[in-house]
Amino acid sequence: MGSTSAHGDNSNGEGLGRRDLIKRSAALGLIAVPTMSFLSACASGSDETTKGNESKVATSKENPFGVAKGGKLDVVVFKGGFGDDYAKAWEAAFDKKWGTTSSHMSTQEITSKLQPRFNAGNPPDVVDDSGAQQIKLDVLAKGNQLADLTAVLDAPSLDDPTKKVRDTLVEGAYEQGLQGGKFVVLKYVYAVFGFWYSGKLFKEKGWTEPKTWDEFLAVCTKAKEVGIGGLAHQGKYPYYINVVIMDLIAKKGGLDAMKAIDNLEPNAFADNPAALAAIEAVYEIVEKGLLMPGTNGLTHTESQTAWNQYKAAFIPSGSWLENEQLKQTPEDFDMKFLPVPVLADSKLPFEAIRAGVDEPFIVPEKAPNKAAGMEFLRSMLSREWSTIFAQQANSLTVVKDGVDPSVKLRPGTQSAVAALKAAGSNTFSYRYPDWYSEMGTELENASNELMAQRIQPKEWIKRAQAAVDKAAKDPSAKNNKRS
Repeated sequence: MGSTSAHGDNSNGEGLGRRDLIKRSAALGLIAVPTMSFLSACASGSDETTKGNESKVATSKENPFGVAKGGKLDVVVFKGGFGDDYAKAWEAAFDKKWGTTSSHMSTQEITSKLQPRFNAGNPPDVVDDSGAQQIKLDVLAKGNQLADLTAVLDAPSLDDPTKKVRDTLVEGAYEQGLQGGKFVVLKYVYAVFGFWYSGKLFKEKGWTEPKTWDEFLAVCTKAKEVGIGGLAHQGKYPYYINVVIMDLIAKKGGLDAMKAIDNLEPNAFADNPAALAAIEAVYEIVEKGLLMPGTNGLTHTESQTAWNQYKAAFIPSGSWLENEQLKQTPEDFDMKFLPVPVLADSKLPFEAIRAGVDEPFIVPEKAPNKAAGMEFLRSMLSREWSTIFAQQANSLTVVKDGVDPSVKLRPGTQSAVAALKAAGSNTFSYRYPDWYSEMGTELENASNELMAQRIQPKEWIKRAQAAVDKAAKDPSAKNNKRS
């Protein structure tokens, strides 16, 4: 399975689609600064006409792609944890502005529904190419099926025409959309990763949000004393507990410790005090009996639902959690996000968080109304449409400060927005799951054994370093380097 959206494929009770996504969505490197590959003539407000597949319309700053009034727009979106209400609202706004007639299709069967259309040269104009049945992006790119979206980045922002769209996006939005050096994918959702807790439960019990690992263990201990699990985790998918482990390593050892792992260095885990400290910290939860009973055998939805039922104080996840758990979350639960608390002498502050982009939107190269498709993506990158998404899908987008502050958001989303502001430039992300999926799986398998007490921390370190050393032997590894 290829890329999936960070909210997962909810047609799958086991969440396998989402696990693969998450491997990537957590890998997201947010270091890249967009380079100017070319400044599109149509984005600079010239009077040239577009050379797309649609009728020729003069371009301008207000209409950089030459959208024809009254045309048709064909939109297909993956209907997973984010639903599709946001897309319907977008389409209505687009039709009102441009006089277009939108057709909307939402599905989880992206490949079976769209592959024949791509093959026939009659694809939609905009596609949210996500989920377990995603058409592989690298396959589409190699087949020259994806429109180059650089012109969208270089077009004027709808919020401030003196700025280019690219200057309004979070770091990582550009780099993560590259295939073969061309920007052909808009990854739209910006997720943060860490722990989650119930504000209501904490208030009732008089617990304080922990900022250090010792404080975290203390809350877990208090929870155990009143018959509540300290930590629930999605045991069948050890990706989630690895978020905690890898975040502890990054925060304890700093960005150099994170890059050493991504760069497959011989001491990425071995002889790395930050890595051993992180593993021992997580293992302490197991040793002290602070896990929610049975959590090692649960799927993501089972463990999250138990947490919603106040059977555990904390659970690790990304910021799609709130929307995914809407039906299971009590009205007064008051979902809150918590950055992973820090170990003693950590190089990154408590406020530092893992954050990254996902949910790939594309405009096919042979789209009948490519101009409208490009304009649709530009509109998605406005604060108005970003706010619609935040309201309808309870998730953030790649637009910086992309949510209107006057808009009321659900508690978990509000909490994630506040955490991103508090983090400032202290965001980080691993790339090894994207670059070395086999290594990522081996790290997950080791964590599964650790959480079940079948191995000790030093054995985890040994296995993790062996996975790194194995990945380093791949000839293509030399092409993946973080500086």
